[in-house]
Amino acid sequence: MTGIMRKKEISPKIILGIILGLLLLSLNLIIFIVDTTEYAVVTQFGNPVSTILQPGLKIKLPEPIQSVQRFDNRIQVYEAEPLELLTSDKKSVKVDYYGTWRIKDPVTYMKAVKDKVGAEARLLDVFSSSLGVKLGQYNLDELINVDANKLKLDPMIQDTIQKSKEKAKEFGIEVVDAQIKVLNFPAANQQSVFSRMKAEREQMAKKYRSEGSEEATKIRANAEMEQKIILSEAYKQTQKLKGEGDAEAIRIYAEAFQKDPKFYEFIRALETYEKTIDEKTTLVLPSNSEILKYFERGKSGN
Repeated sequence: MTGIMRKKEISPKIILGIILGLLLLSLNLIIFIVDTTEYAVVTQFGNPVSTILQPGLKIKLPEPIQSVQRFDNRIQVYEAEPLELLTSDKKSVKVDYYGTWRIKDPVTYMKAVKDKVGAEARLLDVFSSSLGVKLGQYNLDELINVDANKLKLDPMIQDTIQKSKEKAKEFGIEVVDAQIKVLNFPAANQQSVFSRMKAEREQMAKKYRSEGSEEATKIRANAEMEQKIILSEAYKQTQKLKGEGDAEAIRIYAEAFQKDPKFYEFIRALETYEKTIDEKTTLVLPSNSEILKYFERGKSGN
């Protein structure tokens, strides 16, 4: 009776459910998903057998035969402590920088650095050595200068990026970019450097003021010369006009004299009286003076 009951309890539905469960468990062991933000490396007993760079559903053998190592494929930002380096002219500078990178070859990356911590340890060597080599090929005034024509900071950074790219390849890493955030002097040297820079700026300011003063002197000299030329030309023109006026007056006087000499002589005498005699004038002249003849005639007429 009990055996019959147990046979009735194990129905086809239960058996199907068990089979489906086992099937799902098996699928879960062999199927895995690769996200768009990651790469995957399938390893067999610890050795890489395939690299998956595209997202989607993927198949592998169940563990422990095959396992999946996942790596972030997005661009990462690396920031380290500032470095103290020397320029070509033996000036000590403090460089605060950052770099961006991403995984280029997941298998090489897994073998060489294993994870992000290992990658950043390698990148410290890559960036610091590349910066040290390239910065050491430039003088300080080529990296810090108010004259844009003398500044070579951008070429130095581009050289550093190129050298970093070459070194990072052996770790399966691609260096995308590197930039200097702050280029400064060590605290011990800052005051002396700032004093020297101040002295240089003051010297440059004196030079500009001297050049400005010289240019102002030239402008004033040119202006004074132009003024003299203009005044000379104006005086010349005035004298010319005055001479023409005097000549015209003489001509008019000559014509008047020719027409009526006595009337002309009378007019000239009146002009002389007007210029020399007023209410305050006292003249002491002999009785036969030419200038008194019209006064005498006036009296005789009365």
